[in-house]
Amino acid sequence: MIDTNIIVDLFANDESLRHQLSVKKVVIPSVVVGELYFGAYASARQKLRLRELSEFIANYGVVYVDEETALFYGQIKAQLKASGTPIPENDVWISALALQHNFIIATRDHHFDKPKKVKVVYW
Repeated sequence: MIDTNIIVDLFANDESLRHQLSVKKVVIPSVVVGELYFGAYASARQKLRLRELSEFIANYGVVYVDEETALFYGQIKAQLKASGTPIPENDVWISALALQHNFIIATRDHHFDKPKKVKVVYW
């Protein structure tokens, strides 16, 4: 499962990421899709970015938040609050999806180490 920063860096032509995506089975969390659409709509080149994003997403599966995800979200959020180690809200949702589906998060953000049991790989 890939985090937003991986896709942003891919669009910035990070060739090492192209290789990673070509040899791995990848899904995109719906939360990441939302973050990417925000970036596209906020871009000065909105039409181009929206088209590129739509084409990119069409090549990968999207994993959606549901009630079971919310259960994992609650557990993670409570654990982070108890340990005094908050992370960005959307990343709690991404972590919840990863736990729910037993996915590994491919990211460049080290705060994904804070939620217990979340598996992370740094690209």
